[in-house]
Amino acid sequence: MLFTGKGGVGKTSVSAATALLCARSGLRTLAMSTDPAHSLADSFDVPLGADPTEVAPGLDAVQLNAQARLEDNWRDIQDYLVALLRWSGIGEVQAEELSVLPGLEEIFSLIDVQQFASRGTYDLIVVDCAPTAETLRLLSLPDALGWYMERIFPIERKVARVVRPVLGQMTSMPLPADALHGSVERLYRNLEDVRDLLADTETTSVRLVTNPERMVIAEARRTYTYLSLFGYHVDAVVVNRLIPDAVTDPWFDTWKARQVEHLATIAESFGEVPLLRAPLFDDEMVGTGRLEELGAELYGNAKPHEMLYVGTPLTFETTDDGWELGVSLPFVAKGEVDAFHRGGELYLKIGAYTRSILLPAALQRSAITRASLDDGVLSITFQTVRGNQRDVPR
Repeated sequence: MLFTGKGGVGKTSVSAATALLCARSGLRTLAMSTDPAHSLADSFDVPLGADPTEVAPGLDAVQLNAQARLEDNWRDIQDYLVALLRWSGIGEVQAEELSVLPGLEEIFSLIDVQQFASRGTYDLIVVDCAPTAETLRLLSLPDALGWYMERIFPIERKVARVVRPVLGQMTSMPLPADALHGSVERLYRNLEDVRDLLADTETTSVRLVTNPERMVIAEARRTYTYLSLFGYHVDAVVVNRLIPDAVTDPWFDTWKARQVEHLATIAESFGEVPLLRAPLFDDEMVGTGRLEELGAELYGNAKPHEMLYVGTPLTFETTDDGWELGVSLPFVAKGEVDAFHRGGELYLKIGAYTRSILLPAALQRSAITRASLDDGVLSITFQTVRGNQRDVPR
């Protein structure tokens, strides 16, 4: 169970509270943090390290050692990059810095998630992920590497074996050894295993944490679309830090009115995905007592360890001409839905209600060419726009 959201929305507290409730129900639970700015230890008010530490009966917690994972998975590749950069005239310190790409620590941390899952020691693993930008980069990396690994990498490896002896006599430029190709392949296989685990909708779900604020909601909507694009399953949206009704000070009236509007936007944007609500508390949610209080507000009588929503509200498939977007619209008949594309969003109007879906960049540059509704699924075909053509049929 992965928790992600824009930085500062309270995802660490929400994930810790969820893990604690699940452990209280009798599940052997592990709470993990892959965020380089670890705060899981602060949330439980217990020192944590790279090895699981018991923080409550049935609940262990761990803050992954991102630097160790970097050493395990990137050292051979980094050594070659450093040698290549130094050969080009870059100083050693600068070469060391440039050889580590932004976000690698978070990416390699999730390899540990797969390893813990494969051991079978725990019934449930709750992951406090890095903020959404890093999480999306992580989840998309295996797909981005897949094309290269399947098509170019085998050819490149064979060519390198042939030309290395010849080029070695002609240039002083460091050439990749076969062991380096092995390190690249091992890294890809590790990430592929992570991808397979996280994309298994029967065992893994994502819960988006947001606040009732315009910019935070926009980030959550964007994340939801891209998670759907890569096949990850969102089973709940957590709306955190709502001003309670008990707060009657007139100073908060404008804030409360805006929150009502933002809640309506959230409900409209995420369709049938359940919304979990938590109030803004009067103190920090630190320690197991306060976390249990937060969990009770979030889940009520629901069972937090169960899949709260099963379905595929958004699907993306490639076609010969472009993309096909599938939107689940149960109980809707033909003629009751109107779809139109404006700017970077797709709008679906059903009766008096309108739902907007933030589209991926590739679809924002495309036009709707066909739409059909069959068996409760609206299928919309997008075709890449040529030149300055912007034909957007309804």
